[in-house]
Amino acid sequence: MIYPIVVYGDPVLRQRAKDIEKGSDITQLIADMHETMQAAHGIGLAAPQIGKSVRLFVVDATTLEPEEGEEDEAEDLSDFKKAFINPQIIEESGEPWAFEEGCLSIPNLRENVARKETVRIKYYNENWELKEEVYDGMKARIIQHEYDHIEGKLFIDYLSPFKKRLLKGKLADITKGKVNTDYRITIPK
Repeated sequence: MIYPIVVYGDPVLRQRAKDIEKGSDITQLIADMHETMQAAHGIGLAAPQIGKSVRLFVVDATTLEPEEGEEDEAEDLSDFKKAFINPQIIEESGEPWAFEEGCLSIPNLRENVARKETVRIKYYNENWELKEEVYDGMKARIIQHEYDHIEGKLFIDYLSPFKKRLLKGKLADITKGKVNTDYRITIPK
């Protein structure tokens, strides 16, 4: 099932999501989130983005193509498709690096965000097996972005006050549904 994406202005995007009871059957929810993410051409999707305030996000960067001319140095994302249940970032380390981010919940807006290059995360996989792993580069960035969603944070929170003021009108339009997307969205009430 493909869910509509909740857009900027909806309170669910600003709430700290609740843990999912260990052992719960969320197989269908995970499948639906992957389907929703793919239909919207995303590489990550957190449960709050479909209106569910639970600590779950999915990622799929397997179709991400390297920029032209950067094929040789591009990191391998061909196996980066998974679900993170009740994740907890243990540590972020390394030098912050800026990269242009976008978000399905803030359509048609992209801005540079500085994030640390390495992340250590503890989470449950789809089989409720506890994992602790370290990711870096784009994998770390995708995880940090989606993790922010379950903490009630958005990528625009990292922008300077000046930049936020410049985007105020565009954000107001998104809240009112005055935005074009090629995927279904839910407008805040």
